[in-house]
Amino acid sequence: MAMRAALRRLSVNFHPALPQLSPVPQLSAARLLWRSSSVRAVSSSPALCSALKFTDKHEWVRVDGGVGTVGISSYAQEALGDVVYCGLPEIGQRLEQNEEFGALESVKAASELYSPLTGEVTEINTELADTPGLVNKACYGDGWLIKMIIEKPEEVDDLMDQAAYDKFLKSLE
Repeated sequence: MAMRAALRRLSVNFHPALPQLSPVPQLSAARLLWRSSSVRAVSSSPALCSALKFTDKHEWVRVDGGVGTVGISSYAQEALGDVVYCGLPEIGQRLEQNEEFGALESVKAASELYSPLTGEVTEINTELADTPGLVNKACYGDGWLIKMIIEKPEEVDDLMDQAAYDKFLKSLE
């Protein structure tokens, strides 16, 4: 009862020309049950990796509207071990495909980084300066290295998709 009185006092402040809310449609029990049982999940499984292209040096690139986000593969980060330092290029640096652009250092090894495509660096992952271990924790997510404007989109076609990269990894064994 007190709630109704409070709502009436509050509604006096609203302008009468405001549109009225439409009633909420009633859902059947079957529809509610269907909605509650549907599962949504985000994963870094092959489904996420299917949009990636890989190099034989274990870098990946995800292309979105002419911008490529570059990182290293799970295979590469596991081979390196715990990454303790990331040396990345300057913003504005122009890279040729397969050109060395930086290095990763771990407790057991160091590895050069090679550009998967030709283009200009537009962004570097500044989080890696303080937290280089992101490369190990989320190599396909927060552990990305650089973003670049792609100058030669046809180079993307020469890179491996997930299935071809998996086959390439098997050939290394």
